[in-house]
Amino acid sequence: MVRPAIVSLTALIALLASSPVLAGQAAQDPPLRHEVVVSATRIETPVKEVASSVTVLTRQDLDRSSRTNVLDVIQDELGIVAVRNGGPGAASSAFLRGANSEHVLVLLDGVALNDPINPSRSYDLTHLTLDNVERIEVLRGPQSTLYGSDALAGVINIISRRGAGKPSGTVETSGGSYDTWRGAANISGGAGHLSYAFGLSRYQTGGLSAASTAYAGNNEADGYVNTTLSGNVGWAFSPSTEIGLFVRAVDARSDIDGFGGPYGDDPNSLQDYSSRLAGLRGRALLLGGRWELKASISYLGADRDNDNPVDDAHPYDSETGSYLSRMAKLDIQNNLFLSDAQTLTFGGDWQRESGESSYLSESAWGPYESDFPNRRADRIGVFAQDQIRIGGVFFATAGIRLDDHSRTGTSLTWRIAPALVLKATGTRLKATVGTGFKSPSLYQLYAPGTAWGPIGNESLLPERSTGWDAGLEQSWAEGRWLAGLTWFRNDFRDLIDYDYSLGYVNIGRARTQGWEIFIRFQPSAAADIRLSYTRMDARDLDAGTVLPRRPRDKAAAEAFWRPLPKWEVRLSAVYVGSRPDRDYTAAGYPTVTLKNYFLAGAEVSFQAGRRTRLFVRLDNLFDERYETVYGYGTPRFSAYGGVRVGFGK
Repeated sequence: MVRPAIVSLTALIALLASSPVLAGQAAQDPPLRHEVVVSATRIETPVKEVASSVTVLTRQDLDRSSRTNVLDVIQDELGIVAVRNGGPGAASSAFLRGANSEHVLVLLDGVALNDPINPSRSYDLTHLTLDNVERIEVLRGPQSTLYGSDALAGVINIISRRGAGKPSGTVETSGGSYDTWRGAANISGGAGHLSYAFGLSRYQTGGLSAASTAYAGNNEADGYVNTTLSGNVGWAFSPSTEIGLFVRAVDARSDIDGFGGPYGDDPNSLQDYSSRLAGLRGRALLLGGRWELKASISYLGADRDNDNPVDDAHPYDSETGSYLSRMAKLDIQNNLFLSDAQTLTFGGDWQRESGESSYLSESAWGPYESDFPNRRADRIGVFAQDQIRIGGVFFATAGIRLDDHSRTGTSLTWRIAPALVLKATGTRLKATVGTGFKSPSLYQLYAPGTAWGPIGNESLLPERSTGWDAGLEQSWAEGRWLAGLTWFRNDFRDLIDYDYSLGYVNIGRARTQGWEIFIRFQPSAAADIRLSYTRMDARDLDAGTVLPRRPRDKAAAEAFWRPLPKWEVRLSAVYVGSRPDRDYTAAGYPTVTLKNYFLAGAEVSFQAGRRTRLFVRLDNLFDERYETVYGYGTPRFSAYGGVRVGFGK
């Protein structure tokens, strides 16, 4: 399977490189790219000055694809493995460099989205759409020095669009396989002191069976509906002082199945999800522009309700559940531009999280009830970071942070990240080393015990990690070619696991290590080719086994091509190697192997008028049957098409 994929990819590159269209445009250089990164330093920094391993998806990158969900556009990126318990609307998560999903901090406009009522405090990426998103940054390696808890393995930072200039926007409708339909509209602009950007979308699909149809007893499709409203409004009192308000509201309903594997179907199990995010931000330049003060306050509330009444297949079984979480945060950041060669960043944040849940089930064995009363935890942190630039060739960042959790006490983290640029050869050498931590979740701390033993443990310690990476990047042909190689290793300790006799305890150790390689080739402004490969070993050091659902090999390729002025073509391919999982429907939860898979996709768009664009997308071109979680279904060959109409400037 891998060899044909590589041969096809090589042929594609050769075709693009020798295309008469490209040859005719050989004299036309690709547009200069002056990318900046925010996540790596909490301040806009040119990519060449950043030692961190980071992937940036710009608005242009997002517009090239007709995909609509954040996980769908990042799942093929370097170091990321996505898993989903079924089709759209099913629980979804991302492993970054082999770490657990709860060890990845997900941010939206600086607000942490990781769910306090989730037992491990991970974030379910299912409902996070691309509405009003300007860019996405995936930052790999421990990042707690700047972002506190949960950033043991990295950060996924989503940044919303901000408006400017005359009003403009788009209206879009699309549909296709699995009875899927989507409608969306957005508008952005600015006038005088005011700027704004708003988006509204509705997505619905008949879906596929979450419990895979490859197993007996699974034939009922599980649908999904998502409505998302987002907004970003700013007011500039002067060129140096501004405030802003950002909001995002999501309402969704998912059909879900009981479990993956044979006879996991459940025809009437529903989950309703809603979240409300609101934040107020402010920024001021003082001391003649040498001091930048930023502050924000935000609130995030999420509710999840499950309802599974009796049915013909389960005449004696029913269950209901309600899960509520709330999070408030205050963040203050100071940037002191001491000189052209040095920037000092320092600040602090305060966060309060709370959650509660209730669960009731009925079966032939009688009723079972489990309630988690409302509990809360506070955390306060302070940090400092120094950035230096010497002669335009040496760049370094060093930082330290101290956090205090109301239950688990203090955590000290640090990070050092130097980079050296050799202008004569187009070479950049980089390295990072740092630490991370994750506070126990509310459930891990406070879950009430049962007749079978304890669950919560108020004596838990934070989970911790130490990680490093080192690599080089090389460019040729005035930046048309760019390649990079990075070695990495992360060691995790005090991992929280569940023991049936003791409840949650700090007993786990794990290690992930490997290397990442990428190549980007831009022969002209009409073509862009990207290749990436990750080789990884992720192990449970206590058990001596490979961590579940982590492939040893993952390779991805993407080619964008504009053969004619009005036509654009995007081809993509990804290979994911075999990996272990567990069969949770069998006694003893035996280990099983998820087979490797190769997925290919194609998108074609046509500019039908000055403001009208038509597009078609084909997914899973070779109709591959595969699994990312044992027993759960994934989409087969599918086709989608739509139209996008622009207005304004």
